[in-house]
Amino acid sequence: MAFECQESIEVSEKLVDYLEDYCEEGSGSNQFAPNTKIESIEISEVTSDIRVDTERIAISKPGSEYKSKKGISEGCSGKTFNEVYTNCRRSIADLPPALISEILNCLGPKELGIISCVSRNLCSLASEHHVWKEFYCERWGLPSIPEHLDSEISEKSWKEIFVERDFRSKTFMGRYSIDVLYGHTEAVRTVFLLASAKLIFTSGYDSVVRMWDMEEGLAIASSRPLGCTIRAVAADTKLLVAGGTDGFINCWRAVEGHPHLFEIRGPQNQNVEFRLWEHEGPITSLALDLTRIYSGSWDMTVRVWDRTLLKCVKVLRHNDWVWGLVPHDTTVASTSGSDVYVWDTASGARMTVIRNAHAGNTYSIARSHTGDFLFTGGEDGAIHMFEISSTCHETNTFPVATWMPHSGPVYSLAFEFPWLVSASSDGKLSLVDVRKLLRCSKQTLGKSKLKVKPGNHSTVEPPQRMLHGFGNNLFSVDIGADRIVCGGEEGVIRIWNFSQALEIEQRVRALKGIRLENRMRRRKLQLEISSKGGRNDQCSFAAKKNSVNSDRSGVWYNKRGTSGKLKA
Repeated sequence: MAFECQESIEVSEKLVDYLEDYCEEGSGSNQFAPNTKIESIEISEVTSDIRVDTERIAISKPGSEYKSKKGISEGCSGKTFNEVYTNCRRSIADLPPALISEILNCLGPKELGIISCVSRNLCSLASEHHVWKEFYCERWGLPSIPEHLDSEISEKSWKEIFVERDFRSKTFMGRYSIDVLYGHTEAVRTVFLLASAKLIFTSGYDSVVRMWDMEEGLAIASSRPLGCTIRAVAADTKLLVAGGTDGFINCWRAVEGHPHLFEIRGPQNQNVEFRLWEHEGPITSLALDLTRIYSGSWDMTVRVWDRTLLKCVKVLRHNDWVWGLVPHDTTVASTSGSDVYVWDTASGARMTVIRNAHAGNTYSIARSHTGDFLFTGGEDGAIHMFEISSTCHETNTFPVATWMPHSGPVYSLAFEFPWLVSASSDGKLSLVDVRKLLRCSKQTLGKSKLKVKPGNHSTVEPPQRMLHGFGNNLFSVDIGADRIVCGGEEGVIRIWNFSQALEIEQRVRALKGIRLENRMRRRKLQLEISSKGGRNDQCSFAAKKNSVNSDRSGVWYNKRGTSGKLKA
């Protein structure tokens, strides 16, 4: 093909190396800056570098003939080097649009950013390509957009939405403020953050479900006492469920037109509130998807409920108490005793099991949005990461990484790409960035998937951040919308608010710049004074002249003498 010239290949490799170095330098300089600065490279600068390199190649080989692939040299006889190179210069933009789209489908966010710097046409193609929507959905799912922001969001491209969300995720390494919510009279066993509605749901030993405003940190409503400890709460925009130790699931339907979705206060209303009974032991975990309710219990079962029929359609039996569960698509992962199970909810078959995942009970479990990775926390204080690999015949799990951030059992885990948050009995929260363990790639069928980077993952990984200094026995944690919510034995709910991390960082940098400028100004004045030697002599002479001992006619000496005479 005409665009496969050797010189152009060498130049393009240099260009890619240069752009990759530029990206790494730009992203490493500021952890809060989005990786969009690369788009500011001028096209003229890139093309000039290419021309300089080609001229250098031609000069270095004055006696050699221009050689190219597939008979190009035969058709270029009698022409100068510049004419041949001009005719042979081809780019990816010269390919058919369908082929360009297939190529872009195989690239990740970083590679698309590099492609955007090559030319204006490629910048437009890479920015408007539908693959940005896939990148967003595989990390965070479809965004829940309020009605008053729907028109504003629709005007943005998926690339802009992706960059903003990825940029916002970096604020968890910034500064934060802490809000403390009071209202529960006993220990808080469960917290749930519904970021799309900006609501927080909490409950515990006092058997009351409370609803809080996430933005203001104020109590909105509280349910009537449900008669037993509530160990699990889950919600979406249509249903709120709470699991009690008496074996029931208390449910509230969303009320149309209600400013806070649910009406949980007041007496029981059959149209809004109802209960599901079938478990024979305390309910320890709950989860929702579009069509089903999932519940785990100490009766050693996980039950799958149909949300429309309000009936149990599957019972998944275990060999020990069920501590946690997390569904994805047609599968659900659960922890029972020290083991971890993955089930097919359609058939009720067990797909795979991880034996003795922890030394002791496996108390908590979380899952990536794509469902390919599991995170487990246990009684031994460890956190493990596993990859799930499924084929037509079998499903296997492989260990990826291990963290040991806590000195006590890990009671709760929550995951929002790329942050894994854990709560432990030692009163600490750990934040682990799993981004470096994953890479975004495409399968041959064109579907996106997160895969593990090649390398040795047998070593223990350190967490990126620890939040501590609070009471012991943190039982539950959740993450979302620039906030981390946690509850424990103290009976209060703490909210770590990172929404102002960027503004705080900008103010801190501005103050550092002012201090640095003042320091440089003082140093400049000192250098000017030291460069004028005569001025120092004048100052020293004036000091000697005005000294008390040498000048007895001074005002201070006369006053001393006068005061002495008056006293005498």
